[in-house]
Amino acid sequence: MKFQPIVRTIRDLVAAAPDAKAITCEGVTVTRHELDRASNRMARAFESAGVKLGDFVTLALPNSIDFYVALFACWKIGAVPQTVSHRLPNVEREAIVELANPALIVGVDPAAHPGRRCFPLGFLPDPSLSDEPLEERISPILKAATSGGSTGRPKLILAGIPAVNMVGAGSGPLNMGMQPDDCQLIPGPLYHNTPFVLSVNGLLEGQHIVVMPAFDALKALEMIQRYRITFVNFVPTMLSRMLKVIQEQPEKYDLSSIRVLWHMAAPCPEWLKQAWIDLIGPEKVWEMYGGTETISVTAINGSEWLDHRGSVGKPIAGGQMKVLTDAGEVAKPGEVGEIYMRGPEGAPPSYRYVGAEKKEKDGWESLGDLGWMDEDGFLYISDRRTDMIVVGGANIYPAEVEAAIDSHPLVRSCAVVGLPDADLGKRVHAVVHADPGLQSEDLLKYLGEKLARYKVPRSVEFVDYALRDDAGKVRRSAVRDSAIQRLGLAS
Repeated sequence: MKFQPIVRTIRDLVAAAPDAKAITCEGVTVTRHELDRASNRMARAFESAGVKLGDFVTLALPNSIDFYVALFACWKIGAVPQTVSHRLPNVEREAIVELANPALIVGVDPAAHPGRRCFPLGFLPDPSLSDEPLEERISPILKAATSGGSTGRPKLILAGIPAVNMVGAGSGPLNMGMQPDDCQLIPGPLYHNTPFVLSVNGLLEGQHIVVMPAFDALKALEMIQRYRITFVNFVPTMLSRMLKVIQEQPEKYDLSSIRVLWHMAAPCPEWLKQAWIDLIGPEKVWEMYGGTETISVTAINGSEWLDHRGSVGKPIAGGQMKVLTDAGEVAKPGEVGEIYMRGPEGAPPSYRYVGAEKKEKDGWESLGDLGWMDEDGFLYISDRRTDMIVVGGANIYPAEVEAAIDSHPLVRSCAVVGLPDADLGKRVHAVVHADPGLQSEDLLKYLGEKLARYKVPRSVEFVDYALRDDAGKVRRSAVRDSAIQRLGLAS
């Protein structure tokens, strides 16, 4: 199957409707024509800085129109966009830069990376540079995502395809229900894979995308109404925060424009998913699982989920998944094991790592997640193998305990980790960000009614900062190490 180069799709969209809205961010809107011309000039600035076909360009930019100008500039000269959080400490960004060895870093003070070419935040190309179209070039790698920061060992996940447009109207399950006339809200950070991919696919479909600089529950609800958002992806943390706002004034927020709502990136508690199904209808709520590597992905809509509560669905688009026990045997229905996957028959690899080795067994690969399948072949996620806590020989999955904690009306976010214990080996410890008034005794009593006794945390610690970022991710190893240090425990 042949796919059109992204740069050609951009050109065709501009020719078809140059004045159509492309991106809105912080009240500023650019048209397709304006985005195209700005990225042409930026592409020439990148070339002037020495960027060549196939070179990596590290993008350390916040959610903004400038992000897309730089992104499209990369593709227009055949470079590989390599995204990182603009909030990364220098030491973490330096480790990633050493791994990627980019020709240019965008969004960073040059003093932070001596000896490397950097364009600072707010950089504007020389206005004498042409904004006319460039000769068509195709980057050999669509994107380079960054992962592994929570372990202190970053890795790059290089897409297995060049910069081509794989998603078009009516192109099948990977289209995710997109339509060209959708108005899509982007509430998540663009350095994460899902907001990046969905927003780019939306632009290539011809959508108008509305980008939030940072997620805020109230603002998200207001923007859904103001722009009549039809397509959106949230992570469970966002859904939980918005639900609390809605519950305070149930009649205030109009969600009727939403046609498709996806959620992914982290396990979604059943109570939370049920609440959103009740709010907008099961046919509009969709979930996907599969990882940035996209070896194989599952999908499930709300109607299916009601018959398979807690499931993330079945593999789609020809991909395959199975659950293996520690002995390497296929797990029985309901038996927890490690999830292995492989792509469609005959398909080329969907990714390759830089800085890590894939975990493979007889042609099947694992991302380290644990789960189980029911008798109908629907997959359920338990947790990541590295996060599992073994207490006196019993396996405890932090995601399950966190889901129970998050259901408390005063809890904003939480992280559950295993701390050293002389008697049991590990004990369950909860770090909680909550509204004023919640006491540990009250929370533990509440959890005692929702969890088996051995799963209830032995200790609770309250903090005054969010434990999950806007992408719903928690750096569990950092939370655990910090708790060990504060409590004076030996690791």
